[in-house]
Amino acid sequence: METALSVVVGLLFAAAIYLMLSLHTIRILLGVVLLGNAVNLLIFTAGRFRSEVPPIIAPDAYAPAGDVANPLPQALILTAIVISFSFFVFLLVLAYRAYQDLGTDDSDKMRLAEPVADDGPPKGY
Repeated sequence: METALSVVVGLLFAAAIYLMLSLHTIRILLGVVLLGNAVNLLIFTAGRFRSEVPPIIAPDAYAPAGDVANPLPQALILTAIVISFSFFVFLLVLAYRAYQDLGTDDSDKMRLAEPVADDGPPKGY
């Protein structure tokens, strides 16, 4: 099972990098989402994928009996899901505002700071 998840993580990383190298902001945004999911699966896979009991301690005991699952990967993934979702929403609003102001989602055509008709910086003195 860990091998299959490792292959899926590799495919997600490859697709995310391919999408993030695009010129269109929506594809870049989808690449960021795929990258976040790939990292979450990577953390989940690194935390040993086994069917162990949850780390619940009985009321009359001081420690769990037997082997229990490590709760750290799940806690890290939950935190990463919240952060990646808020980052996704921020980038989505930023891309939408850029599209409203500039009229395009192509990053090569977003030349507000460097217009095409501009001669560029001086070549020499």
